Amino acid sequence: MRHIPSPAVTAAAALVLSLGGAPAALAAEPTPNQSAAAAQLCTDLNKLRSDATALVGLNPASATKDQVKDAYNDVKDGWDNVSESTATWDAAQKDAIKSAADGLKKTWDDLPDDTTGTDAAGKLKPQAQQLDTAVKSARTGLQCPG
Repeated sequence: MRHIPSPAVTAAAALVLSLGGAPAALAAEPTPNQSAAAAQLCTDLNKLRSDATALVGLNPASATKDQVKDAYNDVKDGWDNVSESTATWDAAQKDAIKSAADGLKKTWDDLPDDTTGTDAAGKLKPQAQQLDTAVKSARTGLQCPG
């Protein structure tokens, strides 16, 4: 499944939740306006959580490859936004999200080429749930609204 012949999907497989540039972004110096940076991070975390919830919510009995791919790409984009946020936040929360994102990426990368949408959704669900839990914790620590 990870070798779907599409430049966007190939790039996603290489970059999905890739943390190559993320540690530097996450370790960035605090911005002068911490409240604005924290608010942006909360917004990004809310979107990531929404995307992870959508991935978890895919019905393994009926999910198509395209539905799984789209949901996965949304999570990847959400993580990219979180990793670019510059607010200072607890290292344990960053590590928990990074670990969960790495687990989701590994599971995605390990899917055989002939994986059905049903199998992919079933295999990705536990990893997406771990990501959702880590994001919830980070949001609580940042006291994000909603």
